[in-house]
Amino acid sequence: MIRRFCHPLRNALLVAWFILLSLFALPLASAAEAEVTSARLESTEEGYRIVTSFAFELGHGLEDAITRGIPMVFTTEVELSRPRWYWFDEKTIRSSQTVKIAYNLWTRQYTAAINGSLQQNFNSLDDALALVLRPRRWLVAEHGVLTNGAVYNVAVRLRLDLNQLPKPFLINALNNSDWRLSSDWKRFTFKAEEK
Repeated sequence: MIRRFCHPLRNALLVAWFILLSLFALPLASAAEAEVTSARLESTEEGYRIVTSFAFELGHGLEDAITRGIPMVFTTEVELSRPRWYWFDEKTIRSSQTVKIAYNLWTRQYTAAINGSLQQNFNSLDDALALVLRPRRWLVAEHGVLTNGAVYNVAVRLRLDLNQLPKPFLINALNNSDWRLSSDWKRFTFKAEEK
């Protein structure tokens, strides 16, 4: 009886050990490159909106996953902070926008949803990705939140949100550079001037 119990337990431990060994034995490749091609803040009547664009190519693995119906979530992040010479930087304002792209196998169309709403249908993946490459302008700060005449440090980046992937794909994403699409932070300064 002890022998029967030990045999399955031993096999399970061996399988777990081989999985861990294979995860650590594989070299982690660098993340796929995305680039912030332009970024600026503009003052509008409602407040301050971010205008940005990105450039990247989807790897074969990501493109194949999307066409098989696995949704991908791309997140654009913006951070604003005001430097102060006498103390820590003023509190950071953070804003993000997500674009979820999925392929509907029944209708043979791509769908893109911005921030969980505003869903649109597209005939091609390139058309759907246009919402990621050139995100719509969104309000990152209302008037009165930024000090008029002050200079702010602004940082923008784009990344594929791995936390939104179905769990079975997460292990593959950690070991495959196609699945770790991310840009560096693009930094610039902005002088707040209300309209």
